[in-house]
Amino acid sequence: MSYLQVNHLYKKYGDTLALKDIDFEIKKGEFVVFVGPSGCGKSTLLRTIAGLESASDGDIQLDGQSIINTHPSQRDVAMVFQSYALYPHMSVKDNMSFALKLAKRPQQEIEEKVSKVAKALKLDALLDRKPKALSGGQRQRVAIGRAIVRNPKVFLFDEPLSNLDAALRVEMRIELSRLHQELGATMIYVTHDQIEAMTLADKVVIMSQGEVAQIGTPLELYHQPANRFVATFIGTPKMNVLPVDSVSASDTTLDVKFNSDASIRLDASLFQGNADNAKAIGFRPESLAFCEPEDGDLKGDVEVIEQLGSETLTYIRTLSGETVVVRADPKFTPTLRQTIGVKLTPEKVYLFNQEEKSLNIYGEVSHV
Repeated sequence: MSYLQVNHLYKKYGDTLALKDIDFEIKKGEFVVFVGPSGCGKSTLLRTIAGLESASDGDIQLDGQSIINTHPSQRDVAMVFQSYALYPHMSVKDNMSFALKLAKRPQQEIEEKVSKVAKALKLDALLDRKPKALSGGQRQRVAIGRAIVRNPKVFLFDEPLSNLDAALRVEMRIELSRLHQELGATMIYVTHDQIEAMTLADKVVIMSQGEVAQIGTPLELYHQPANRFVATFIGTPKMNVLPVDSVSASDTTLDVKFNSDASIRLDASLFQGNADNAKAIGFRPESLAFCEPEDGDLKGDVEVIEQLGSETLTYIRTLSGETVVVRADPKFTPTLRQTIGVKLTPEKVYLFNQEEKSLNIYGEVSHV
């Protein structure tokens, strides 16, 4: 049963349509991430749910009640901003308890809630400090703690980790995931970082140009992308996509010619619709393997090698001038400027049509 429901939501700024027919639902206790490139509308959607932006059309329901015309202070949601937004003259304890004091909660209740949350966030030794005496990660934990003590129906996070360094971001991702499990709270999190989306979310909403491109679990989006945008957005390095020259179809096979001089035979049962009209072919870096040039589905010259310790990324320039990335074990690393072949895994090949929709059948795909 849905707990938060967004129904055909639109948002206009003058003649610009920032949100276009947004429609989805969130179950109680889910951790949902809105992800997409800058300007896709994800923060606008979050702010509209919070009531900080007014909707142009549509409805938002929380726990069975419409909140579209409800004042932000009455929506029973708590928002954690990118900028922390702590009161600099207040201690950690006072920052965390401020909303409860405004709500005139009993002092004993305030003390108990702040103490419990501070302990969970490892802030109990810092309660008397002012924000200027805290690190970036500690300030963000205070901002999160201030939201938790309110015990709202929904937590809203607007890129809360983007100001932290790489190590702290990893630490805080783990902390947020742990908190979600402990609290069983409903959380909505906005980020442009698809790694954060993949590691935190129960469900991901991918947005593009003000619309929902696809909704699903992280693994569904990775293995069952609905279109080329989702396929190339999810995954690091991104999926290799090359133009298709022609497709010869039979009842059981598809012979695909691509990248001017390459070809591969695919099982037709893995694809839907008019797969013989495919215009692009995709394959992820880890589904490729090196081989002798004459044995490869593709061949080219090694341009760049990135040694990452546990793996190596090799960038190969094909004969037609396209770049293909291969993720492999370091012990199979070729040398720079070497001509090498690349074998594709047929069961892990993607085809896209003229409208850039995926033609693959990998179980059910949840998308809008």
